[in-house]
Amino acid sequence: MRYLGIDHGAKRIGLSVGDDGAGIASPLSVVQASGDRGNDIRAILKVAREFEVAAFVIGLPANMDGLEGKQARIVRAFGDALAKASDKMIHYFDERLSSRAADELLQGVGLTRGKKKVRQDAVAAQVILQGFLDSIDRKPGFSRA
Repeated sequence: MRYLGIDHGAKRIGLSVGDDGAGIASPLSVVQASGDRGNDIRAILKVAREFEVAAFVIGLPANMDGLEGKQARIVRAFGDALAKASDKMIHYFDERLSSRAADELLQGVGLTRGKKKVRQDAVAAQVILQGFLDSIDRKPGFSRA
């Protein structure tokens, strides 16, 4: 099954792709958030069709204590709207520290601060999706083809 990983932000939406067969997530691109949920969803669905994804994995921004705050409610509302528009399964995955992990992955790659910031969102989506793929690999009864 192929998944589209999503790091939802107010300015940018990072996207990644991966599948449970290979178990590897790759950063794809960044969609500039328009402020209009419908426009953002249409842009994501275009990418989803291009990569023939079967489900979405959305990073859920829980607080460090594990509780969900305002941002998590915004992301869940976005996920609900995406599910309705696509008829695809939505999986939420804890995104705490994904931006920090993306920063670490991008250290020393020779990008300017601006280019690194834009790429960070796609890499954060990769970190989220990779965490999800790793978690399903550990579930009983799951095996890679």
